[in-house]
Amino acid sequence: MRTTPARHGAAAAALTLWATAATTVTAVPAAAAPAPYAAPDAASAGAVLAARRAAAAGLGFRACPAVEELPDPVRCASLRVPLDYARPDGPQITLTVSRVAAGRAGGAARQGALVHNPGGPGASGMYFPLLAELPAWQRIAAAYDLVGYAPRGVGRSAPLSCRDPAARSAGPTQVPAHPSAAEKERRRAAARAYARGCAERAGAALPHYTTLDNVRDLHVLRAALGEEKLTFAGASYGTYLGAVYATLYPDHVRRMVLDSAVNPDPDRIWYRNNLDQAAGFERRWHDFRAWAARHHAAYGLGSTPAAVRASYERVREAVARTPAGGNIGTGELHAAYLETAYRDEVWPERAAALAAFLRGDPGPLAGQAAPDPATATEAENATAVYTAVLCNDADWPRDWETWDRDHTELARTAPFETWANAFLNLPCASWPVRAARQRPVEVGGPSSARLPRTLIVAAERDGATPYPGALELQRRLGAEAALVTEQGSGSHGVFGGRNDCVDRHVERYLLTGDTAGWRVTCAPHPEPAPVSLDDRAARARGAVLPPVV
Repeated sequence: MRTTPARHGAAAAALTLWATAATTVTAVPAAAAPAPYAAPDAASAGAVLAARRAAAAGLGFRACPAVEELPDPVRCASLRVPLDYARPDGPQITLTVSRVAAGRAGGAARQGALVHNPGGPGASGMYFPLLAELPAWQRIAAAYDLVGYAPRGVGRSAPLSCRDPAARSAGPTQVPAHPSAAEKERRRAAARAYARGCAERAGAALPHYTTLDNVRDLHVLRAALGEEKLTFAGASYGTYLGAVYATLYPDHVRRMVLDSAVNPDPDRIWYRNNLDQAAGFERRWHDFRAWAARHHAAYGLGSTPAAVRASYERVREAVARTPAGGNIGTGELHAAYLETAYRDEVWPERAAALAAFLRGDPGPLAGQAAPDPATATEAENATAVYTAVLCNDADWPRDWETWDRDHTELARTAPFETWANAFLNLPCASWPVRAARQRPVEVGGPSSARLPRTLIVAAERDGATPYPGALELQRRLGAEAALVTEQGSGSHGVFGGRNDCVDRHVERYLLTGDTAGWRVTCAPHPEPAPVSLDDRAARARGAVLPPVV
Protein backbone atom coordinates (compact mmCIF):
# COMPACT_ATOMS: atom_id res chain seq x y z
CA MET A 1 0.00 0.00 0.00
CA ARG A 2 1.24 3.43 -0.86
CA THR A 3 2.85 4.90 2.24
CA THR A 4 1.38 8.34 1.67
CA PRO A 5 -2.30 8.67 0.71
CA ALA A 6 -3.18 10.72 -2.36
CA ARG A 7 -4.18 14.29 -1.58
CA HIS A 8 -5.19 16.86 -4.15
CA GLY A 9 -5.41 20.64 -4.41
CA ALA A 10 -2.96 23.29 -3.32
CA ALA A 11 -4.61 24.19 -0.03
CA ALA A 12 -5.24 20.59 1.01
CA ALA A 13 -1.74 19.57 0.07
CA ALA A 14 -0.22 22.43 2.05
CA LEU A 15 -2.18 21.57 5.18
CA THR A 16 -1.72 17.80 5.08
CA LEU A 17 1.52 17.34 3.22
CA TRP A 18 3.69 16.46 6.18
CA ALA A 19 1.10 14.65 8.08
CA THR A 20 7.93 22.19 -18.49
CA ALA A 21 9.49 18.74 -17.53
CA ALA A 22 10.01 16.26 -20.34
CA THR A 23 12.11 13.17 -20.87
CA THR A 24 14.35 13.03 -23.90
CA VAL A 25 14.08 9.23 -23.99
CA THR A 26 12.41 7.61 -26.98
CA ALA A 27 9.97 4.84 -26.10
CA VAL A 28 10.83 1.30 -27.18
CA PRO A 29 8.33 -1.37 -28.20
CA ALA A 30 6.93 -3.50 -25.40
CA ALA A 31 8.72 -6.56 -26.73
CA ALA A 32 12.11 -4.94 -26.30
CA ALA A 33 13.86 -5.70 -23.03
CA PRO A 34 14.79 -2.50 -21.17
CA ALA A 35 18.51 -2.22 -20.55
CA PRO A 36 19.65 -3.37 -17.09
CA TYR A 37 21.57 -1.09 -14.78
CA ALA A 38 25.27 -0.73 -15.41
CA ALA A 39 27.65 -1.46 -12.55
CA PRO A 40 26.85 0.53 -9.38
CA ASP A 41 30.33 2.07 -9.31
CA ALA A 42 29.71 3.65 -12.73
CA ALA A 43 26.42 5.12 -11.50
CA SER A 44 28.10 6.42 -8.35
CA ALA A 45 30.79 8.13 -10.40
CA GLY A 46 28.10 9.57 -12.64
CA ALA A 47 26.33 11.04 -9.62
CA VAL A 48 29.56 12.72 -8.47
CA LEU A 49 30.00 14.25 -11.91
CA ALA A 50 26.36 15.36 -12.12
CA ALA A 51 26.55 16.95 -8.66
CA ARG A 52 29.71 18.83 -9.59
CA ARG A 53 28.07 20.19 -12.71
CA ALA A 54 24.91 21.15 -10.81
CA ALA A 55 26.94 23.01 -8.18
CA ALA A 56 28.57 25.07 -10.91
CA ALA A 57 25.30 25.79 -12.72
CA GLY A 58 23.07 26.46 -9.68
CA LEU A 59 19.32 26.92 -9.93
CA GLY A 60 17.55 29.87 -11.52
CA PHE A 61 14.48 30.45 -9.37
CA ARG A 62 11.70 32.55 -10.85
CA ALA A 63 7.93 32.92 -10.62
CA CYS A 64 6.26 29.51 -10.77
CA PRO A 65 4.32 28.56 -13.91
CA ALA A 66 0.57 28.69 -13.54
CA VAL A 67 0.28 24.90 -13.80
CA GLU A 68 1.99 24.51 -10.43
CA GLU A 69 -0.69 26.59 -8.64
CA LEU A 70 1.93 28.02 -6.29
CA PRO A 71 1.44 31.67 -5.32
CA ASP A 72 4.03 34.27 -4.37
CA PRO A 73 6.43 34.21 -2.59
CA VAL A 74 7.13 30.65 -3.79
CA ARG A 75 9.63 30.48 -6.63
CA CYS A 76 10.32 27.57 -9.00
CA ALA A 77 13.30 26.21 -10.91
CA SER A 78 14.26 23.29 -13.13
CA LEU A 79 17.07 20.82 -12.47
CA ARG A 80 18.56 18.61 -15.18
CA VAL A 81 19.75 15.19 -14.08
CA PRO A 82 20.88 12.08 -15.99
CA LEU A 83 18.21 9.53 -16.72
CA ASP A 84 20.88 6.86 -16.15
CA TYR A 85 23.66 7.89 -13.78
CA ALA A 86 25.98 5.30 -15.30
CA ARG A 87 25.74 7.43 -18.46
CA PRO A 88 25.92 10.99 -17.13
CA ASP A 89 26.39 12.45 -20.63
CA GLY A 90 23.44 10.49 -21.99
CA PRO A 91 19.75 11.40 -21.99
CA GLN A 92 18.75 13.96 -19.36
CA ILE A 93 15.44 14.53 -17.57
CA THR A 94 14.17 17.67 -15.86
CA LEU A 95 12.98 17.83 -12.24
CA THR A 96 10.83 20.68 -10.96
CA VAL A 97 11.88 22.44 -7.75
CA SER A 98 10.08 24.97 -5.53
CA ARG A 99 11.41 27.25 -2.80
CA VAL A 100 10.41 29.96 -0.38
CA ALA A 101 13.36 31.93 0.96
CA ALA A 102 14.24 31.93 4.65
CA GLY A 103 13.79 34.88 6.95
CA ARG A 104 10.51 36.36 5.81
CA ALA A 105 9.29 36.12 9.41
CA GLY A 106 12.61 37.50 10.68
CA GLY A 107 14.37 36.82 13.94
CA ALA A 108 16.71 34.01 12.91
CA ALA A 109 19.99 33.59 11.11
CA ARG A 110 19.68 31.66 7.86
CA GLN A 111 20.90 28.05 8.18
CA GLY A 112 20.57 27.00 4.54
CA ALA A 113 18.04 24.93 2.63
CA LEU A 114 15.69 22.35 4.12
CA VAL A 115 14.68 19.84 1.43
CA HIS A 116 11.53 17.79 1.87
CA ASN A 117 10.24 14.56 0.37
CA PRO A 118 6.63 13.66 1.28
CA GLY A 119 6.81 9.97 0.43
CA GLY A 120 4.73 7.72 -1.73
CA PRO A 121 6.76 6.94 -3.72
CA GLY A 122 4.84 9.01 -6.21
CA ALA A 123 3.97 12.07 -4.12
CA SER A 124 5.08 15.56 -5.13
CA GLY A 125 6.73 17.91 -2.65
CA MET A 126 6.19 21.02 -4.76
CA TYR A 127 3.69 22.39 -2.22
CA PHE A 128 6.12 22.14 0.69
CA PRO A 129 7.10 25.86 0.72
CA LEU A 130 3.47 26.79 1.42
CA LEU A 131 3.87 25.33 4.90
CA ALA A 132 5.99 28.34 5.84
CA GLU A 133 2.74 30.12 6.71
CA LEU A 134 1.63 27.50 9.24
CA PRO A 135 2.41 28.07 12.94
CA ALA A 136 4.32 24.80 13.37
CA TRP A 137 6.72 25.80 10.61
CA GLN A 138 7.22 29.53 11.10
CA ARG A 139 10.39 29.45 13.22
CA ILE A 140 11.88 26.81 10.96
CA ALA A 141 10.96 28.83 7.87
CA ALA A 142 12.66 31.86 9.39
CA ALA A 143 15.94 29.92 9.49
CA TYR A 144 15.69 27.78 6.37
CA ASP A 145 14.75 28.07 2.73
CA LEU A 146 11.92 25.54 2.43
CA VAL A 147 12.63 23.53 -0.71
CA GLY A 148 10.21 21.09 -2.31
CA TYR A 149 10.53 19.13 -5.51
CA ALA A 150 8.75 16.59 -7.65
CA PRO A 151 10.87 13.41 -7.78
CA ARG A 152 11.59 11.79 -11.12
CA GLY A 153 8.42 10.52 -12.73
CA VAL A 154 6.14 12.71 -10.61
CA GLY A 155 4.11 15.69 -11.79
CA ARG A 156 6.10 17.57 -14.43
CA SER A 157 9.38 15.82 -13.56
CA ALA A 158 9.66 13.50 -16.57
CA PRO A 159 6.18 12.16 -15.77
CA LEU A 160 5.62 8.43 -15.81
CA SER A 161 2.34 6.90 -16.94
CA CYS A 162 1.26 3.28 -17.23
CA ARG A 163 -2.18 3.74 -18.76
CA ASP A 164 -4.52 6.39 -20.06
CA PRO A 165 -6.06 8.18 -17.05
CA ALA A 166 -9.27 8.59 -19.04
CA ALA A 167 -9.57 4.81 -19.19
CA ARG A 168 -9.91 4.61 -15.44
CA SER A 169 -13.40 3.67 -14.40
CA ALA A 170 -15.49 6.55 -13.14
CA GLY A 171 -17.23 4.11 -10.85
CA PRO A 172 -18.85 2.27 -9.42
CA THR A 173 -16.39 -0.56 -8.82
CA GLN A 174 -17.56 -3.60 -6.95
CA VAL A 175 -14.84 -5.40 -5.01
CA PRO A 176 -15.79 -8.55 -3.09
CA ALA A 177 -14.70 -8.68 0.53
CA HIS A 178 -13.49 -12.25 0.02
CA PRO A 179 -12.25 -12.64 -3.55
CA SER A 180 -13.15 -15.85 -5.31
CA ALA A 181 -10.76 -17.81 -7.51
CA ALA A 182 -12.35 -16.16 -10.54
CA GLU A 183 -11.92 -12.67 -9.07
CA LYS A 184 -8.30 -13.39 -8.24
CA GLU A 185 -7.65 -14.54 -11.81
CA ARG A 186 -9.31 -11.39 -13.15
CA ARG A 187 -7.08 -9.24 -10.95
CA ARG A 188 -3.97 -11.19 -12.00
CA ALA A 189 -4.78 -10.49 -15.63
CA ALA A 190 -5.31 -6.80 -14.86
CA ALA A 191 -1.95 -6.64 -13.05
CA ARG A 192 -0.15 -8.22 -16.01
CA ALA A 193 -1.79 -5.74 -18.36
CA TYR A 194 -0.80 -2.84 -16.11
CA ALA A 195 2.84 -3.97 -16.05
CA ARG A 196 2.82 -4.23 -19.85
CA GLY A 197 1.39 -0.72 -20.02
CA CYS A 198 4.26 0.60 -17.94
CA ALA A 199 6.78 -0.96 -20.32
CA GLU A 200 4.99 0.30 -23.42
CA ARG A 201 4.66 3.87 -22.18
CA ALA A 202 8.02 4.28 -20.43
CA GLY A 203 10.18 2.26 -22.78
CA ALA A 204 13.89 2.43 -22.07
CA ALA A 205 13.33 4.78 -19.12
CA LEU A 206 11.43 2.24 -17.01
CA PRO A 207 14.43 0.70 -15.16
CA HIS A 208 15.53 4.14 -13.98
CA TYR A 209 12.70 4.82 -11.55
CA THR A 210 14.30 3.46 -8.37
CA THR A 211 15.22 4.55 -4.87
CA LEU A 212 18.89 4.68 -5.84
CA ASP A 213 18.05 7.03 -8.72
CA ASN A 214 15.98 9.16 -6.35
CA VAL A 215 18.89 9.30 -3.90
CA ARG A 216 21.29 10.42 -6.60
CA ASP A 217 18.79 13.05 -7.76
CA LEU A 218 18.66 14.33 -4.17
CA HIS A 219 22.47 14.48 -4.11
CA VAL A 220 22.46 16.58 -7.29
CA LEU A 221 19.71 18.83 -5.94
CA ARG A 222 21.73 19.45 -2.77
CA ALA A 223 24.69 20.52 -4.88
CA ALA A 224 22.56 22.71 -7.14
CA LEU A 225 21.24 24.52 -4.06
CA GLY A 226 24.82 25.37 -3.09
CA GLU A 227 24.73 23.21 0.04
CA GLU A 228 27.81 21.20 0.98
CA LYS A 229 25.69 19.15 3.40
CA LEU A 230 22.04 18.19 3.15
CA THR A 231 19.39 19.21 5.67
CA PHE A 232 16.46 16.94 4.90
CA ALA A 233 12.97 16.14 6.13
CA GLY A 234 11.40 12.97 4.79
CA ALA A 235 8.03 11.45 5.58
CA SER A 236 6.93 7.87 4.98
CA TYR A 237 8.80 6.57 1.89
CA GLY A 238 10.87 9.74 2.28
CA THR A 239 12.42 8.17 5.39
CA TYR A 240 13.77 5.28 3.34
CA LEU A 241 15.03 7.73 0.74
CA GLY A 242 16.77 9.70 3.50
CA ALA A 243 18.20 6.58 5.14
CA VAL A 244 19.69 5.34 1.88
CA TYR A 245 21.11 8.82 1.22
CA ALA A 246 22.70 8.79 4.68
CA THR A 247 24.22 5.39 3.94
CA LEU A 248 25.68 6.37 0.58
CA TYR A 249 26.60 9.98 1.39
CA PRO A 250 27.17 10.20 5.17
CA ASP A 251 29.70 13.02 4.81
CA HIS A 252 27.10 15.15 3.03
CA VAL A 253 24.47 14.93 5.79
CA ARG A 254 23.91 17.91 8.09
CA ARG A 255 20.56 17.16 9.75
CA MET A 256 17.77 14.71 8.97
CA VAL A 257 14.21 14.39 10.26
CA LEU A 258 12.69 11.03 9.32
CA ASP A 259 8.95 10.98 10.08
CA SER A 260 6.91 7.74 10.04
CA ALA A 261 9.72 5.38 9.22
CA VAL A 262 9.73 2.62 6.65
CA ASN A 263 11.44 -0.50 7.95
CA PRO A 264 14.76 -0.44 6.02
CA ASP A 265 15.68 -4.10 6.57
CA PRO A 266 16.63 -5.34 3.07
CA ASP A 267 14.70 -8.56 3.70
CA ARG A 268 11.52 -6.49 4.10
CA ILE A 269 11.93 -4.18 1.09
CA TRP A 270 9.30 -4.25 -0.33
CA TYR A 271 7.16 -7.40 -0.30
CA ARG A 272 7.33 -8.11 3.42
CA ASN A 273 6.87 -4.46 4.35
CA ASN A 274 3.59 -4.57 2.49
CA LEU A 275 2.57 -7.73 4.33
CA ASP A 276 3.37 -5.96 7.60
CA GLN A 277 0.90 -3.22 6.77
CA ALA A 278 -2.09 -5.57 6.94
CA ALA A 279 -2.00 -5.90 10.73
CA GLY A 280 -1.20 -2.21 11.10
CA PHE A 281 -4.19 -1.09 9.10
CA GLU A 282 -6.42 -3.56 10.92
CA ARG A 283 -5.41 -1.93 14.22
CA ARG A 284 -6.20 1.51 12.83
CA TRP A 285 -9.54 0.36 11.45
CA HIS A 286 -10.30 -0.84 14.97
CA ASP A 287 -9.20 2.55 16.38
CA PHE A 288 -11.71 4.35 14.17
CA ARG A 289 -14.50 1.96 15.08
CA ALA A 290 -13.68 2.24 18.79
CA TRP A 291 -13.79 6.04 18.53
CA ALA A 292 -17.14 5.94 16.71
CA ALA A 293 -18.46 3.55 19.39
CA ARG A 294 -17.43 5.98 22.13
CA HIS A 295 -19.51 8.59 20.31
CA HIS A 296 -22.55 6.43 19.68
CA ALA A 297 -24.73 9.26 20.98
CA ALA A 298 -23.58 11.45 18.09
CA TYR A 299 -23.61 8.89 15.28
CA GLY A 300 -25.78 5.95 16.30
CA LEU A 301 -23.43 3.46 14.67
CA GLY A 302 -23.19 1.18 17.69
CA SER A 303 -21.69 1.28 21.15
CA THR A 304 -18.92 -1.27 20.48
CA PRO A 305 -16.31 -1.59 17.71
CA ALA A 306 -18.05 -4.75 16.54
CA ALA A 307 -21.36 -2.94 16.28
CA VAL A 308 -19.77 -0.13 14.27
CA ARG A 309 -18.28 -2.72 11.94
CA ALA A 310 -21.74 -4.21 11.48
CA SER A 311 -23.02 -0.76 10.53
CA TYR A 312 -20.23 -0.40 7.98
CA GLU A 313 -21.03 -3.84 6.57
CA ARG A 314 -24.68 -2.87 6.15
CA VAL A 315 -23.56 0.14 4.12
CA ARG A 316 -21.19 -2.05 2.14
CA GLU A 317 -23.93 -4.53 1.30
CA ALA A 318 -26.24 -1.70 0.27
CA VAL A 319 -23.80 -0.04 -2.15
CA ALA A 320 -23.00 -3.48 -3.59
CA ARG A 321 -26.66 -3.70 -4.58
CA THR A 322 -27.29 -0.05 -5.45
CA PRO A 323 -24.28 2.27 -5.77
CA ALA A 324 -24.54 5.43 -3.69
CA GLY A 325 -25.01 8.49 -5.87
CA GLY A 326 -24.80 6.19 -8.87
CA ASN A 327 -21.00 5.85 -8.70
CA ILE A 328 -20.02 4.66 -5.21
CA GLY A 329 -19.60 0.92 -5.06
CA THR A 330 -17.70 -1.22 -2.60
CA GLY A 331 -14.35 -0.25 -4.15
CA GLU A 332 -14.92 3.48 -3.68
CA LEU A 333 -16.34 2.88 -0.19
CA HIS A 334 -13.26 0.94 0.89
CA ALA A 335 -10.87 3.55 -0.51
CA ALA A 336 -12.64 6.31 1.41
CA TYR A 337 -12.58 4.40 4.71
CA LEU A 338 -9.00 3.26 4.29
CA GLU A 339 -8.12 6.91 4.85
CA THR A 340 -9.33 6.53 8.45
CA ALA A 341 -6.16 4.48 8.97
CA TYR A 342 -3.91 7.25 7.72
CA ARG A 343 -5.26 10.19 9.71
CA ASP A 344 -7.87 10.53 12.40
CA GLU A 345 -8.85 14.03 11.26
CA VAL A 346 -11.28 12.38 8.82
CA TRP A 347 -13.01 10.27 11.48
CA PRO A 348 -15.88 12.70 12.19
CA GLU A 349 -16.87 13.12 8.55
CA ARG A 350 -16.54 9.42 7.76
CA ALA A 351 -18.66 8.46 10.77
CA ALA A 352 -21.23 11.09 9.85
CA ALA A 353 -21.40 9.76 6.29
CA LEU A 354 -22.15 6.23 7.51
CA ALA A 355 -24.79 7.54 9.88
CA ALA A 356 -26.44 9.64 7.18
CA PHE A 357 -26.52 6.72 4.75
CA LEU A 358 -28.16 4.46 7.30
CA ARG A 359 -30.77 7.16 7.88
CA GLY A 360 -31.57 7.30 4.20
CA ASP A 361 -29.27 10.09 2.97
CA PRO A 362 -26.46 8.83 0.67
CA GLY A 363 -25.29 12.36 -0.16
CA PRO A 364 -22.44 12.72 2.37
CA LEU A 365 -21.02 9.32 1.47
CA ALA A 366 -21.24 10.04 -2.25
CA GLY A 367 -19.52 13.37 -1.72
CA GLN A 368 -16.64 11.90 0.27
CA ALA A 369 -16.01 8.74 -1.75
CA ALA A 370 -16.58 9.86 -5.33
CA PRO A 371 -13.45 9.89 -7.52
CA ASP A 372 -12.60 13.38 -8.75
CA PRO A 373 -12.17 13.42 -12.55
CA ALA A 374 -10.03 16.55 -12.23
CA THR A 375 -7.35 14.58 -10.38
CA ALA A 376 -7.43 11.42 -12.51
CA THR A 377 -4.14 12.22 -14.24
CA GLU A 378 -2.41 12.99 -10.93
CA ALA A 379 -3.72 9.79 -9.37
CA GLU A 380 -2.64 7.65 -12.33
CA ASN A 381 0.80 9.24 -12.29
CA ALA A 382 1.23 8.64 -8.54
CA THR A 383 0.28 4.98 -8.92
CA ALA A 384 2.64 4.52 -11.86
CA VAL A 385 5.63 5.94 -9.97
CA TYR A 386 4.77 3.99 -6.84
CA THR A 387 4.61 0.77 -8.82
CA ALA A 388 7.78 1.38 -10.83
CA VAL A 389 9.95 2.28 -7.84
CA LEU A 390 8.82 -0.61 -5.67
CA CYS A 391 8.94 -3.17 -8.47
CA ASN A 392 12.37 -2.00 -9.66
CA ASP A 393 13.89 -1.76 -6.19
CA ALA A 394 13.82 -5.38 -5.12
CA ASP A 395 12.84 -8.94 -5.92
CA TRP A 396 9.16 -9.77 -5.56
CA PRO A 397 7.69 -13.27 -5.68
CA ARG A 398 7.02 -14.25 -9.29
CA ASP A 399 4.70 -17.15 -8.48
CA TRP A 400 1.04 -16.54 -7.72
CA GLU A 401 1.01 -19.38 -5.19
CA THR A 402 3.21 -17.37 -2.81
CA TRP A 403 1.01 -14.28 -3.06
CA ASP A 404 -2.18 -16.28 -2.65
CA ARG A 405 -0.87 -18.26 0.34
CA ASP A 406 0.53 -15.24 2.19
CA HIS A 407 -2.48 -12.99 1.67
CA THR A 408 -5.06 -15.68 2.34
CA GLU A 409 -3.37 -16.30 5.69
CA LEU A 410 -3.21 -12.58 6.49
CA ALA A 411 -6.84 -12.01 5.57
CA ARG A 412 -7.96 -14.40 8.29
CA THR A 413 -6.94 -11.90 10.98
CA ALA A 414 -6.54 -8.65 9.02
CA PRO A 415 -9.14 -8.60 6.25
CA PHE A 416 -9.69 -4.86 5.96
CA GLU A 417 -6.74 -3.98 3.74
CA THR A 418 -5.04 -7.24 2.81
CA TRP A 419 -6.44 -8.04 -0.64
CA ALA A 420 -6.64 -4.43 -1.78
CA ASN A 421 -2.94 -4.11 -1.01
CA ALA A 422 -2.10 -7.38 -2.72
CA PHE A 423 -3.81 -6.37 -5.94
CA LEU A 424 -2.21 -2.90 -5.88
CA ASN A 425 1.27 -4.46 -5.77
CA LEU A 426 0.58 -7.46 -7.98
CA PRO A 427 2.12 -5.91 -11.15
CA CYS A 428 5.49 -6.56 -9.47
CA ALA A 429 4.92 -10.31 -9.96
CA SER A 430 5.17 -9.87 -13.74
CA TRP A 431 7.33 -6.74 -13.87
CA PRO A 432 9.11 -6.52 -17.24
CA VAL A 433 12.50 -5.28 -16.04
CA ARG A 434 13.40 -8.15 -13.77
CA ALA A 435 16.98 -8.18 -15.07
CA ALA A 436 17.48 -4.67 -13.74
CA ARG A 437 16.54 -5.55 -10.17
CA GLN A 438 19.05 -5.26 -7.41
CA ARG A 439 19.21 -6.14 -3.75
CA PRO A 440 18.04 -3.23 -1.60
CA VAL A 441 20.70 -1.08 0.00
CA GLU A 442 21.91 -2.24 3.41
CA VAL A 443 20.99 0.89 5.37
CA GLY A 444 23.48 1.92 8.04
CA GLY A 445 26.57 -0.18 8.53
CA PRO A 446 30.05 1.38 8.90
CA SER A 447 28.91 4.61 7.26
CA SER A 448 26.58 5.35 10.20
CA ALA A 449 29.63 6.07 12.37
CA ARG A 450 30.24 9.18 10.27
CA LEU A 451 26.69 10.47 10.50
CA PRO A 452 25.82 13.52 12.60
CA ARG A 453 22.86 13.39 14.93
CA THR A 454 19.61 12.42 13.18
CA LEU A 455 16.01 12.46 14.42
CA ILE A 456 13.32 9.85 13.82
CA VAL A 457 9.70 10.49 14.80
CA ALA A 458 6.99 7.85 14.79
CA ALA A 459 3.47 7.11 15.98
CA GLU A 460 3.10 3.95 18.00
CA ARG A 461 0.00 2.71 16.13
CA ASP A 462 0.89 3.85 12.60
CA GLY A 463 -0.60 1.43 10.09
CA ALA A 464 1.17 2.52 6.90
CA THR A 465 4.64 2.33 8.44
CA PRO A 466 4.32 0.14 11.55
CA TYR A 467 6.32 1.18 14.60
CA PRO A 468 8.90 -1.66 14.53
CA GLY A 469 10.26 0.03 11.40
CA ALA A 470 11.23 3.09 13.45
CA LEU A 471 13.08 0.91 15.95
CA GLU A 472 14.90 -0.89 13.14
CA LEU A 473 15.85 2.38 11.45
CA GLN A 474 17.22 3.78 14.71
CA ARG A 475 19.26 0.62 15.26
CA ARG A 476 20.76 0.82 11.79
CA LEU A 477 21.56 4.53 11.90
CA GLY A 478 23.49 4.09 15.13
CA ALA A 479 24.06 5.82 18.45
CA GLU A 480 23.53 9.33 17.07
CA ALA A 481 19.98 8.57 15.89
CA ALA A 482 17.31 9.79 18.34
CA LEU A 483 13.70 8.60 18.31
CA VAL A 484 10.62 10.56 19.41
CA THR A 485 7.53 8.38 19.78
CA GLU A 486 3.94 9.59 19.91
CA GLN A 487 2.40 7.01 22.21
CA GLY A 488 -1.05 5.57 21.63
CA SER A 489 -1.64 7.35 18.31
CA GLY A 490 -1.55 6.15 14.74
CA SER A 491 -1.94 9.06 12.35
CA HIS A 492 0.60 8.75 9.56
CA GLY A 493 2.93 11.75 9.58
CA VAL A 494 3.50 12.99 13.12
CA PHE A 495 5.28 16.32 12.82
CA GLY A 496 3.81 19.59 11.58
CA GLY A 497 0.93 20.78 13.72
CA ARG A 498 -0.62 17.61 15.05
CA ASN A 499 1.30 17.14 18.32
CA ASP A 500 2.91 20.08 20.17
CA CYS A 501 5.38 17.85 22.02
CA VAL A 502 6.66 16.25 18.82
CA ASP A 503 6.80 19.63 17.10
CA ARG A 504 8.96 21.09 19.88
CA HIS A 505 11.48 18.26 19.57
CA VAL A 506 11.68 18.57 15.78
CA GLU A 507 11.95 22.36 15.85
CA ARG A 508 14.69 22.23 18.49
CA TYR A 509 16.65 19.72 16.44
CA LEU A 510 16.38 21.62 13.15
CA LEU A 511 17.29 24.93 14.77
CA THR A 512 20.07 23.75 17.09
CA GLY A 513 21.03 20.20 16.14
CA ASP A 514 20.19 19.00 19.65
CA THR A 515 17.92 16.14 20.62
CA ALA A 516 16.36 15.50 24.01
CA GLY A 517 17.60 11.93 24.30
CA TRP A 518 18.05 8.59 22.59
CA ARG A 519 14.39 7.67 23.00
CA VAL A 520 11.76 10.19 24.06
CA THR A 521 7.98 9.79 24.27
CA CYS A 522 5.14 12.23 23.77
CA ALA A 523 1.53 11.82 24.84
CA PRO A 524 -0.95 11.29 22.00
CA HIS A 525 -2.47 14.28 20.26
CA PRO A 526 -6.13 14.92 21.14
CA GLU A 527 -8.69 12.76 19.42
CA PRO A 528 -11.03 14.55 17.02
CA ALA A 529 -14.27 15.82 18.48
CA PRO A 530 -17.46 14.20 17.18
CA VAL A 531 -19.72 16.23 14.95
CA SER A 532 -23.26 14.94 14.84
CA LEU A 533 -25.59 15.17 11.88
CA ASP A 534 -27.60 17.76 13.81
CA ASP A 535 -24.42 19.81 14.26
CA ARG A 536 -23.77 19.71 10.53
CA ALA A 537 -27.32 20.83 9.82
CA ALA A 538 -26.90 23.70 12.26
CA ARG A 539 -23.69 24.72 10.51
CA ALA A 540 -25.53 24.77 7.20
CA ARG A 541 -28.09 27.13 8.77
CA GLY A 542 -25.30 29.44 9.92
CA ALA A 543 -25.26 28.60 13.62
CA VAL A 544 -22.03 29.30 15.51
CA LEU A 545 -20.50 26.05 16.73
CA PRO A 546 -17.06 25.04 18.01
CA PRO A 547 -14.64 24.32 15.19
CA VAL A 548 -14.17 20.75 14.03
CA VAL A 549 -10.80 19.36 15.14
